[in-house]
Amino acid sequence: MIITKLQFEGFRNLDDGEILPDSGVNVVFGTNAQGKTNLLEGIWLLSGNKSFRGSRDSELIKFGKDYARLKIDFFAEDRVQNAEILFLKGKKEVKINGVKKNSVSALIGKLCVVVFSPEHLSLVKSGPAERRKFIDNAICQIKPSYGEALSNYNKILAQRNALLKDIPMHSELLDTLDIWDYRLAVLGASVTRMRINYVERLSESAKIYHMGISESMEDLDINYSCITPKDYCSSGMQIRDYLSEKIRENRTEDLKDGYTSIGPHRDDLEILINGENARTFGSQGQQRSCVLSIKIAEAELIKIATSQEPVVLLDDVLSELDSKRQEFLLNKIFDRQVFISCCEAASVERLKGGRLFEVKKGVVKNY
Repeated sequence: MIITKLQFEGFRNLDDGEILPDSGVNVVFGTNAQGKTNLLEGIWLLSGNKSFRGSRDSELIKFGKDYARLKIDFFAEDRVQNAEILFLKGKKEVKINGVKKNSVSALIGKLCVVVFSPEHLSLVKSGPAERRKFIDNAICQIKPSYGEALSNYNKILAQRNALLKDIPMHSELLDTLDIWDYRLAVLGASVTRMRINYVERLSESAKIYHMGISESMEDLDINYSCITPKDYCSSGMQIRDYLSEKIRENRTEDLKDGYTSIGPHRDDLEILINGENARTFGSQGQQRSCVLSIKIAEAELIKIATSQEPVVLLDDVLSELDSKRQEFLLNKIFDRQVFISCCEAASVERLKGGRLFEVKKGVVKNY
């Protein structure tokens, strides 16, 4: 997938304009608070996703304007295509190749994009919930059936938790718990198995990229951490039987606490650098390198699954990386279209090809 033109009107702090990106590396540079991230955010929104900054739609419209418009021309599926989002106060209008769509979700899969921003450092720094969210979002991009399985699991989990709270006051409901326990184990096994498969492939790819970024000085390992032992993870049926057993064993404790203590909603990712936990022992630069490697590996898995090369957005990625890691990132790691934002002029000078865009007070200048 290649973006050939991005147009923006009334969007964030950016002056109305357009850019014509290079098919390789594109560096967006300028001092802080000028609008660099806004440019990358616009591309991300056109992939059908919500703001990676957690912003509301109303915050996307420039102060004093009634609307914001984003338009993009791109090459995908062996043809030139275009997409457009019009942000109005209280609603959005979406077009793909000139045809109106009912929702922004219609854009998902049309333009595949992977993004790294400082917020994604939570993948290493924060708790298990952030890592589970990353796995779930990544798998949904390449396996739509996973989203349905996860949604069904969460519904059963919520119903079981509600039942656990009701049983102490309505003991006659205890007999119905077996039904929910079995459904939870079946759906939990499906979710767990798909996560394990994805993380195994992600780890293999991320390890290779990380060796390049660290000049073979660091070994990155990513493991899926769940209650089911590895010996029981070779099939969904084995995971189901093991989960059933453990859910049954923990029933008394679950009834006491009022929530379900066993299942993929409690699982985690283990991220290791040279065998040590990256969250506890990794430096800021090492943690950033870990997340970068994982995100680039995510892009590689999308390519394998869809036969489409995703666009990669790297926001404020060069800070806290030493010069050698910056050079590798700018010039050696990509064979796809990439957008990198940075502040330092010295970093831009390391770019041996591609295109530069300077953002100053919302004005985007093409070099």
